[in-house]
Amino acid sequence: MADLVSQIQETSQQIAAISQWIDDGNAGRDPEAITWGRIAKASEEAGETIGAFIGATGQNPRKGVTHTLDDVRAELMDVALSAIGAVDHLNGNDGSSLRLFFEHVAKVHARALGPEQ
Repeated sequence: MADLVSQIQETSQQIAAISQWIDDGNAGRDPEAITWGRIAKASEEAGETIGAFIGATGQNPRKGVTHTLDDVRAELMDVALSAIGAVDHLNGNDGSSLRLFFEHVAKVHARALGPEQ
């Protein structure tokens, strides 16, 4: 259990560091534009996920199969990381986004399955 707690803390710090790195790279831009960009990135990654799934299922006859389900999984993880990073950005890169995600999962679980599940 201590290993898991340590991994969660380390991952939270890594998310905050990545988020800060992105913010630092955009330091000269308008703060609202930075926030728009951070939020829009999650949608852009979602679009890449759709493209990868189209490629994995060969839905474009001109291109055929161009991706794998592993590519789709990786893109979905990019969506998740972009969204969690945007939350950390909104919180001043304080490393709280992963904890907030856990709390959100618990709320959705309780709402969907009830508190007894």
